[in-house]
Amino acid sequence: MLAKVYSCALVGLEGTIVEVEVDVSPGLPLFAIVGLPDAAVSEARERVRSAVRNSGFIFPLKHLCANLAPADLKKAGPAYDLPIAIGIILSTDQLFFDVSDTLFLGELSLDGSLRHTNGILSMVALAHKNGFKNIVVPEVDAKEAALVDGANIMPFASLSQIANYMMGKIPAPKLDCSKTTVTEQVANNASFIDFAHIKGQEHVKRALEVAAAGGHNIVMFGPPGSGKTLLARSLPGILPPMTNEESLEVTRIYSASGLLPQDTPLICNRPFRSPHHTISDAGLVGGGHIPKPGEISLSHRGVLFLDELPEFGQAILEVLRQPLEDKLVTISRARGSMTFPANFMLVGAMNPCPCGYYGDPYHPCTCNPGLISRYQKRISGPFLDRIDIFIEVPHIDYEKLSDDRLGEKSHKVQERVSEARLIQRWRFEGSTLAANSEMTPLEVRDFCKTSDAAQSLLKTAMKQMSLSARAFHRILKLARTIADLEKSDIIEVNHIAEAIQYRPRRSV
Repeated sequence: MLAKVYSCALVGLEGTIVEVEVDVSPGLPLFAIVGLPDAAVSEARERVRSAVRNSGFIFPLKHLCANLAPADLKKAGPAYDLPIAIGIILSTDQLFFDVSDTLFLGELSLDGSLRHTNGILSMVALAHKNGFKNIVVPEVDAKEAALVDGANIMPFASLSQIANYMMGKIPAPKLDCSKTTVTEQVANNASFIDFAHIKGQEHVKRALEVAAAGGHNIVMFGPPGSGKTLLARSLPGILPPMTNEESLEVTRIYSASGLLPQDTPLICNRPFRSPHHTISDAGLVGGGHIPKPGEISLSHRGVLFLDELPEFGQAILEVLRQPLEDKLVTISRARGSMTFPANFMLVGAMNPCPCGYYGDPYHPCTCNPGLISRYQKRISGPFLDRIDIFIEVPHIDYEKLSDDRLGEKSHKVQERVSEARLIQRWRFEGSTLAANSEMTPLEVRDFCKTSDAAQSLLKTAMKQMSLSARAFHRILKLARTIADLEKSDIIEVNHIAEAIQYRPRRSV
């Protein structure tokens, strides 16, 4: 007898409906799974066999074939265990139940219990969109599945519990978890370094505030121990809280990557990723035989911090150029291409030379000019052209370090940043843009109106600094953010002057 059960495959961050056809026919005992399965799906034979037997059912000693359609789509992961097991039980007439409007997701343990499955959020969203009335998920994934509004989620703990429900022995399970929102969890913000506890570096804090207000990329350079890493780790504390839509975007990425904590169904804090400089291209931008999101996608709507920036391979830095412009990354393979979101703030930290003390008044530099030049040129001009803010982090004096007075707290800076972001949301209402850094030349022309004095200063800077067209637009976008912090409709000369001060430049 043939049974058809519906499940879902995860392709990148999107789901695809999969028909699991199970046929049991006379013949020598054989259990075959076809439909382009990977190793995890092929191993489902042993998990399903044990789970069916340990759940009180008979596993047929016949010719058994499970087909995962469409057959040309690569099937990965153990999420097909449950639908295959349900198909076997139905095709052998051990259960009688209409599953045509139900979608099954879940990995099975040998005892028949249901385990956590990656990508639940994306797959449940697709099932709800395709009109499935019931969506069966592991009980441990119920809160994550509940994030899809309107979906009828049926959480079960085991295969035997599902069977008892189908036989009418127990009622339909109730989803005993409330919808999680950013507002409810904002009080549980992750720990971060407060601006008030960072001594000195007021001009760097100002640069970080401007970067946070407009979503701009920033690189800090200075001697070792000056506080570059500490300042970078304080940045999430001044970023505005994520909206519900942004939280769902980030949660989908982490769910598909298997990095979503089971006790955190919705990610409410902006991501902060800090990969080591030995990371590979695939680890940074994503990839693999079956492409998965890399660090730049895991930093979506958050911060990607690259410490010791010149130590990253030049090829690795160059692959960041396209995501920095397009806010997404496309990974192509022989079987097709996948696109992952990559709208992140890039924060870099670097020393001015290999020994770290070039230009430092307290420590002599031991590097010769040629070595310093080669070190700084590890970061190419086109990459630097995509950096909005380039700020020096100097040595901190003893008097500032020993001062007991605290500076301005992060939540005060966050209020100003949030007000500036609110202005930008009103400005870009009806479009896909969320911050000034995302503006194209068309939006720059429409929203970056300058005074005559500001326009004259920008013209002079363009000639004297030999700035590119990209740099011209980036200065205007940065000046627009500075004006937003001051609630100014017109970009004035002081806004342009501050934006020009942040332009990247080489020291040698």
